[in-house]
Amino acid sequence: MSGKSTSGVAVITGAAAGIGREIARQLSADGLSVVLNDIKAEALSRVVDEIKEAGGVAMAMCGDVSAPGFADRMVIEAAERFGSVNVMVANAGINIIKPFLEFDEKDLNSIFSINVLGLFYCVQAAARQMIKQGRGGKIINAASAGGKRGYELLGAYSATKFATVSITQTAALEFAKHGITVNAYCPGAIETDMWGLIDEAAAKINNVAKGETLKARVAKVPLGRVGYPSDVAKLVSFLASDKSDYITGQSIVVDGGVILS
Repeated sequence: MSGKSTSGVAVITGAAAGIGREIARQLSADGLSVVLNDIKAEALSRVVDEIKEAGGVAMAMCGDVSAPGFADRMVIEAAERFGSVNVMVANAGINIIKPFLEFDEKDLNSIFSINVLGLFYCVQAAARQMIKQGRGGKIINAASAGGKRGYELLGAYSATKFATVSITQTAALEFAKHGITVNAYCPGAIETDMWGLIDEAAAKINNVAKGETLKARVAKVPLGRVGYPSDVAKLVSFLASDKSDYITGQSIVVDGGVILS
């Protein structure tokens, strides 16, 4: 992680594990106070403790971003505790891996509720606070390489991530006059529990050995390796800093070039 070069307060959702956890660690190391959100209280508490032990400033806000009103309460409490909210990383999300024809109403309501409505609420809450503060800010959304093209067995997930790209672009246009930039990161195959679930489900559906789906994906990566959460966190670090002040409305793929293959 980089040295401390940024100040302010960042809210990071879905921060108990994987990419969200690494983003939290990175932004803390960059010098930001971090407010971490997840529905997994124990795991979230461990990340908070880890950051504090490393000398950072962190607090937990356990709750469901898809619940109406929660994102606003979280941002207001963060601002009251630390004085402002300067960065929002809307990272929380879920995946459901199924053939297209097997998705039902429950699946679609669940994944759209968290990945689209929850993200939308977080963007709104952050923008309201940043506009009130009058000093601009950074909103950074979790999209996916699946928001750039469709992928087999990820029909609903990809749909939510295409929606995230659209939300990012529209919010960037509307909030630019307030000095707020809005961008998204689009991970490809990143070594996380989520990709483990994709690999396991694909193995059962396609009747192949566990690990073969990930192996096949990595074989297509021009840079020759799977991605790591730190690869995404480094991009978020840049987007959260003043180095990205003239970049907005972008959805940047982090996949080692595989989307080109």
